[in-house]
Amino acid sequence: MEEVLDLYAKPYDAHRPLLCMDETSKQLLEDTRPALPPQPGQRARQDYEYERQGVCNLFLWFEPLRCQRHVQVTERRTAVDWAHFMQELAEVHYPDAEKIVVVLDNLNTHGTGSFYDAFPPAQAKQLAGRFEFHYTPKHGSWLNMAEIELSALSRTCLDRRIPDQEMLTREVSAWERQRNAKAVTVNWRFTTADARIKLKKLYPTISV
Repeated sequence: MEEVLDLYAKPYDAHRPLLCMDETSKQLLEDTRPALPPQPGQRARQDYEYERQGVCNLFLWFEPLRCQRHVQVTERRTAVDWAHFMQELAEVHYPDAEKIVVVLDNLNTHGTGSFYDAFPPAQAKQLAGRFEFHYTPKHGSWLNMAEIELSALSRTCLDRRIPDQEMLTREVSAWERQRNAKAVTVNWRFTTADARIKLKKLYPTISV
C-alpha cells in the first residue's frame, strides 16, 4: 500500500510517467421495441424488455499528472488482449519514455508473462523492459486511480443500453475526448502518513 501511495506523491517525470491501469466489462443490450422520443415536460420512454447481445471488455489507462486517459474496447480480456493494449500504450502513446511506471491490480493476466503469450520472445522481452509494474495489495484495488476513472465512465457514459461494440466504441471515444480536453484529473489526498493513522489496524503489531 505504501509503495503505491509513495508513487502518487512523486513529481511529474516525463522520462518515467506514472499511469494507472484497470479494466471492466459492459453488457450489450438492444431494445426489443423503439424507445419513445422525449416530449415537452416528459423524458424519453424505454420499454423494459431487451435482448442481450454479449459482453465487451474495456481497458483503461490514466495518467493523473497529465490529466489524460485512453479507453480501448475489445471483445475479450485475455492475456493476449491485455498484452496488445500495453504494446499500444508503450509504442504509440509513450514511445520516448525510458520506463513507464504502472499501478494495476494483481490479475493473472497483468504481468510480463502475457507479453510472451502474445509476441515472439525477443519482442516480448523488449516490451517487458519498457514497464515497471506496481500492484495494489489484496482488497486494496481502491488504491488504483483507474478505478475512479472507470466509475466516472460507468456513471456518465455506460449507464444505458448500448446494443453493439461499434456504438460502444464511439460513445467511449467521445467520453474520452471530452474528459481529456477538460483536463479532468483525480484530486488524490490520501498519503502514507494518513494510512499509518487511519489504517493503523492493518499494520503488524511489534512486540517488545
